[in-house]
Amino acid sequence: MVGSKVDYDINDLYIPKDGKGDIDYQKSFNVYLTIIVRDKEGNVIKRYKQKSHSPTSNFIGIMMPATYNNNWTYITTSNSTFSYGISLSCPCFGIIYPNNGRQYNVYIVNILVGSGSQSNRYNAYNLKSPISNGTGTGQLLYGSLNTPTNININGNQAYFIVSQTYTNQSGGTVNISELGIVINLYANGVGGSVYYSGQVLVWYDVLSSPISVGSGQQVVIYYTFSVNA
Repeated sequence: MVGSKVDYDINDLYIPKDGKGDIDYQKSFNVYLTIIVRDKEGNVIKRYKQKSHSPTSNFIGIMMPATYNNNWTYITTSNSTFSYGISLSCPCFGIIYPNNGRQYNVYIVNILVGSGSQSNRYNAYNLKSPISNGTGTGQLLYGSLNTPTNININGNQAYFIVSQTYTNQSGGTVNISELGIVINLYANGVGGSVYYSGQVLVWYDVLSSPISVGSGQQVVIYYTFSVNA
């Protein structure tokens, strides 16, 4: 409950009436976004949950790179581009990743938060107004990203959760209205001699209502990816 320091099972959080119909509509693949805000004493002061609908073009390109011998163009968060294509013969392109030798030993960089919004979420390559990591005006301190070590099984459901904590030490209120998942993409070109790398936005969401984080408060953001049999 609100005001408690007890941790929650984020799959069982109260869902507001205006979002319940959307949450109850089940498909074989679902993504949920959960946000918990705590005050300076660690008490829960706000809980929020909505269904996520927004894989970006970059995500689709990774899952389905394109038809045979065609390229897919990726746009990094710095607005640079590179193309990647699949082939049934060598030499060919490849996503060689994770890659410890080039310091890309993890997929996900962070859950990036921002204060803007974009209507065309599919084509988003960065947040409209990213919130910087820090303690200055309008900034949040980004905590370490928590990534799963295994996939959880619960009956006919398989799921994993990615989460990150942010602390407001800016001295003022910071509003979060957009967020997205950024990954490192590391790929080699034809013959393996050319390398392309960059940070790529693969998932983007605009909140139905902004989340206000007061000075000294902390917010935790959870992305739950689930598949139902």
